[in-house]
Amino acid sequence: QVELVESGGGLVQSGGSLRVSCTMSGGSFTNYAMAWFRQAPGKERDFVAGISQIGRTTAYANSVKGRFTISRDNAKKTVYLQMNSLKPEDTAVYYCAAKASASGTFDSGYAYWGQGTQVTVSS
Repeated sequence: QVELVESGGGLVQSGGSLRVSCTMSGGSFTNYAMAWFRQAPGKERDFVAGISQIGRTTAYANSVKGRFTISRDNAKKTVYLQMNSLKPEDTAVYYCAAKASASGTFDSGYAYWGQGTQVTVSS
């Protein structure tokens, strides 16, 4: 079965940078589109960024466009989210997600989820 494990979260000052990672085990990584979601306390889980199976196509929430970059290293079975120019409103638990289907939209339909990694941005 597919397992996703996130890492790289932490505390960073506003304007700083952080990279979170998600590594897959138990699945054929290139069969899956990957995405990052985030959830702040008391708020809904929101789509952040998605990437197609071989990385040809990416999608971003408007709130992070120009600041965040999603990428994948298929040899390492890892998807990354590089977060630059971080803002306090980026504070959330960041979740990695995977789906095998190439159809549909990037912001929904994910079957597998990691446990999340906390990103805290201080003002």
